[in-house]
Amino acid sequence: MKVFEHETLPLEKWRDGVMTRMLHSALVNSVQLCIFEQFCDPGLGAPIHLHAVEEVLEVIEGEAEIYLRGESSIVRPNQSVLVPAGAKHGFKNIGTGILRVRATLAAPIFEASYDNRDELSRRYVP
Repeated sequence: MKVFEHETLPLEKWRDGVMTRMLHSALVNSVQLCIFEQFCDPGLGAPIHLHAVEEVLEVIEGEAEIYLRGESSIVRPNQSVLVPAGAKHGFKNIGTGILRVRATLAAPIFEASYDNRDELSRRYVP
């Protein structure tokens, strides 16, 4: 059994004002899950996109506005949203501090389709 110390895992810049810490993915032999945390500056987050698999977005710290299929909700710590496969969604930090969101995807590799085609659509591939 391998125990992962989350705080020792590296942070990487996802985009300006958004850092990501990959917890589990195909890179560490996960075969069905991709779990990562994002740390977002105020006003920033993830643009509208979709995945071919389900995703759970859980707010750990801060306050997020999460968009799902044209609707939005305010989500706070210890709350989560289940994003169906193929559903357009995104989120942003609406608080004054750092937003910490944990995302769990039902696939070991992060893949997304963005309206902005310049966005990298596939990450954490072994």
